[in-house]
Amino acid sequence: MSATAVMDPSGHVGHISHRTDEASVDIVAVDTVGSESSEDDSVGERDEGATTPDEPSVTLDSAPEVQSQKTEAPRHSSPTVVPPVLSLWTSQCDGEVKLRMSATGLASEQPVTVSQLLGRAVQRYGDQAALAWKEGEQWSKMSYREYHQQCRTIAKSFLKLGLERWHGVGILGFNSAEWFIANIAAILAGGLAVGIYTTNSPEACQYVAENCRANIIVVENHKQLQKVLQVQDKLPHLKAIIQYRDTLKEKRPNLFTWAELVEMGRNEPDNRLDEIIASQKPSQCCSLIYTSGTTGQPKGVMLSHDNITWTALIAAETVRLNDGTVSQEEIVSYLPLSHIAAQMIDIWLTMRIGGVAYFAQPDALKGSLVVTLREVRPTAFMGVPRVWEKMQENMKSVAAKSSTVRRRVAVWAKGVGLQTNLGRMQSNGSVSGRPLNYLLARQLVFRKVRKALGLDRCTRCYTGAAPIARDTLEFFLSLDIPVYELYGMSECSGPHTISLPDAFRLTSCGKVIKGCETKIMTPDSEGSGEICFWGRHIFMGYLNMPEKMGEALDAEGWLRSGDLGKHDAEGFLYITGRIKELIITAGGENIPPVPVEDAVKEAMPLISNAMLIGDKRKFLSMLLTIKCQMNMETGAPEDELTPDALDLCQKLGSPATRVSEIAGGRDRAVNAAIQEAINSANEHATSNAQRIQKWVVLEHDFSIPGGELGPTMKLKRPEVLKMYKEQIENFYNEVVTAETPLAPN
Repeated sequence: MSATAVMDPSGHVGHISHRTDEASVDIVAVDTVGSESSEDDSVGERDEGATTPDEPSVTLDSAPEVQSQKTEAPRHSSPTVVPPVLSLWTSQCDGEVKLRMSATGLASEQPVTVSQLLGRAVQRYGDQAALAWKEGEQWSKMSYREYHQQCRTIAKSFLKLGLERWHGVGILGFNSAEWFIANIAAILAGGLAVGIYTTNSPEACQYVAENCRANIIVVENHKQLQKVLQVQDKLPHLKAIIQYRDTLKEKRPNLFTWAELVEMGRNEPDNRLDEIIASQKPSQCCSLIYTSGTTGQPKGVMLSHDNITWTALIAAETVRLNDGTVSQEEIVSYLPLSHIAAQMIDIWLTMRIGGVAYFAQPDALKGSLVVTLREVRPTAFMGVPRVWEKMQENMKSVAAKSSTVRRRVAVWAKGVGLQTNLGRMQSNGSVSGRPLNYLLARQLVFRKVRKALGLDRCTRCYTGAAPIARDTLEFFLSLDIPVYELYGMSECSGPHTISLPDAFRLTSCGKVIKGCETKIMTPDSEGSGEICFWGRHIFMGYLNMPEKMGEALDAEGWLRSGDLGKHDAEGFLYITGRIKELIITAGGENIPPVPVEDAVKEAMPLISNAMLIGDKRKFLSMLLTIKCQMNMETGAPEDELTPDALDLCQKLGSPATRVSEIAGGRDRAVNAAIQEAINSANEHATSNAQRIQKWVVLEHDFSIPGGELGPTMKLKRPEVLKMYKEQIENFYNEVVTAETPLAPN
């Protein structure tokens, strides 16, 4: 072993800290040296992990440092070799970081590489299914043994195409076996796996490919290929493009099909690949997750082998999923794999437990997801808030068309379900005995609902990546479907807190995962402050952006989330806002927008999106959109109202069937109902400064292709401010118009 440094990152006075591991979270730097690679690095040689002039070290100022070294007789003929001092972070792709290990507990688990994780899966689950995809009407499957072999074959192909160490392999396409395999193959071959959002413009693709020095880009189809071809001349490191679906419409130099790629590596010798794999260390970078850029230029989040493999282990331990040797968990892969939540769950967590990943259709988020869910009947399911909201809307629409008797039974059952599950929640999942009315409701309603959704075998339903409304959580809870929240970010490899059946509170994102720690920085009188993370899941750094690390880590190395939150007496974490989203009015009042927006949407179900305005302004205003149909092909909003929106308009006495008949205050009945909802939200305001004074209904809903929403349906506030600048400025002009009603005094 090389020098071992032990540092104590205990919290200061003024911090509230929560941990789940009985062990201390002292850092133990572990020497994870592999054999030297025979490959020449693509950048100049440097001391791996050493601090460079533009890379200030994040240190623990008052922490003692203990070093132990092997004792040997000195060789006076040669200088003493001093091991490189590793930092908690680096911005260099070929850098190495100190692992945040503890002496005991889960944070002391032996670090492993991605190759070792995959090898473990082959040994334990070899002939069991790993991946499944639809071919016509049948599901085809690939075993873990075949999966492993395919990853190695493609890795050898990448090397033959000229993939250099620490260079990117960009993957641009919908979830598929090829996406998984290309991702892992890039890592095995010593490159960096880089997901690119399918919604990216050619210019956005260029930025990512340029930033990671991509040697190879793997695309799904002709549409995605065109994006790369448009910017190919601006990518000096690019050597090859692979299209994994559909036939090539034209043959070009260095453009290959997936079949050609497989054939290319099939008979390549193993020794070069094996040397690279043997040289890899858990403390080195293997994957880049690019932030969606909702608040600026995307940043390349560098994740190490240990970040990925340890987080997969801890997530599996925390959620208590079945091991594949006992019973295989089955999940549906449909969320963008460029996002850490989907990648961690679909690829790494599933591999860790020996589960099966079924691939949904590319139009999953446009309507086909429920069809796949009914076919697969997953045992665990992750949905971003918008997915759960869409399910809720569709179910309400179906219920509205039911007979009076069916509606009454459903209302009764939902009342029983909500009370029973709230009671179970308060008693931390313990059930002394199920009431007869609950058993009857389950037989008459709950089982049928679960079956209709394809969730009849699902024991874990999760949500994350964006805030979810309490109304949606209560809706599913009333149907005996608890939706558990998890919370994290790309910079912590995915999850940091998770709700569980026996540790669950509505609107809380749960408790910290095992082996990690949370502290609330400079809490206010109510215990709310910035949420900070500690654990082996904390990222290595931002690629080529050392200047951003001061914002990301505090002086002790804690990850600053940028979110405001607090713990209750039982250790449940509640998010109260986001620092960058915090509205500070001209009068100096701090207002988190999400609770206000949720209150308006809850009071008026016709509203699909609400965005609070008021930063540096004299009063608050709001942009609103109406629930409408979405184009199944493009995902763009259409003018026609959704069935539940139509139903609500009829109840309000409005003849409106289109958004254009409501937008801009054109429908008096709807206008009055929205104003009532605004008034309702204003009644709960703690001061006049927190009252919404003006609002407007926009001409169309927010969407991904429209630019208002990110790939995971998260609101891109800076973009919306730019796009609707004219409407916003109208709020703050002297004249009050019919389009921007003033709330009554």
